[in-house]
This record gives sequence, structure tokens and C-alpha cells, in this order.
Amino acid sequence: MNDLRSICVYCGSATGENPVYAGDAVILASIFIENKIRLVNGGGSIGLMGVMADAMMSGGGTATGIIPISLKEKEVAHKSMTVLIVVPDMHSRKLMMVNMSDAFIALPGGFGTMDEVFETLTWAQLHLHQKPVILYNPNGFYDLLLAQADLMVKEGFLNAASRALLMATSDIFQLVPMLRSYKPTTSEKWSNTRR
Repeated sequence: MNDLRSICVYCGSATGENPVYAGDAVILASIFIENKIRLVNGGGSIGLMGVMADAMMSGGGTATGIIPISLKEKEVAHKSMTVLIVVPDMHSRKLMMVNMSDAFIALPGGFGTMDEVFETLTWAQLHLHQKPVILYNPNGFYDLLLAQADLMVKEGFLNAASRALLMATSDIFQLVPMLRSYKPTTSEKWSNTRR
């Protein structure tokens, strides 16, 4: 059973077209507060990032935001977080988010969310950390991405153990239990990928 004191949530700096996404960010905040889990995120006050941070703070939770100086104005740095850390660049942001977190959840988002998810997955694949990564998949938002990962296995570019690093669920209440029960792989990324 994994001890989850801090979970990094990767998500959009937009709220999306469907109001369910913002509603889910509020529900996830309540789950974190109930379980005494600190939110770690990108430190912005806009989009799903801001919605969840607002819900954490208004509900009495704790949240740490990490924002690059170049995005401090564009993503409108969240001024009410428990801790807001300004870093020099995106690489520093991602490294600090990984180092400060026990697990990772990706809510719906765009290229920035995908960048964070895949860098975190790649580090897990290389055993630079052994922390779980899960996609929250409401309305099949990540179905095509999960299908692409399956195709990578079928075509010999990803082994089954590496594919298993990318978990997913459409049940928001299963996110924390799945992260708690995660067991890291000991397989190397190169097994079964060479011909």
C-alpha cells in the first residue's frame, strides 16, 4: 500500500467545453481533502488547474504550486495557494513536481498536460522513480491515447510492462485507491523491444 501524502495533478490551463471537467476537478479536490492529500500542480489560477486549487483552498486543504517565471503572468500565478514556488523554466517545474509528489493524476488537458504525463512516464520506464501515473478518463477523453499505447505494444515499440505504467479509469473515486495499490515494475524498457 503506497503512502500518498502529495499527489501531482496535471491538467489543462483551460476548463474545456464540457462543464463536467471543472466539476470533476472540484470532486477530486474534495477527495484529496478527505484523505489529507496535498495537491501539487503547475501553480496557475486559470483552467482546471485553478479550479482545483480554488476548491482545495476553500475546502481547507493544502496545495503547492510550481510555476516558471515565464508563465507567471500568462497562467496568472495563483496567489492563494499554501505555497507558490517560482522556478526558472519548464524543466525545473517538471522536475520539482515529480520530486515533491508520491503519485500523478492527469485530468483532461492539452499539449502541456501530455508533455508532463509522458515525461513522468518515461522517467518511470527508466526507473528514475517508481511512482504511479494514472489518467482520469471521463467521457472517453483519453480513449484514443490509450489505444495508441496499445498499438505501440502491438508494433513492438513498447513492452507490456512499460504499457502497464500508464493506468486509467473513468471512475473518479477509484483514482486514489488505484494509486495506493500500485506495484512498480522491475522490467527494463528494452526487454521484448529488440528484434
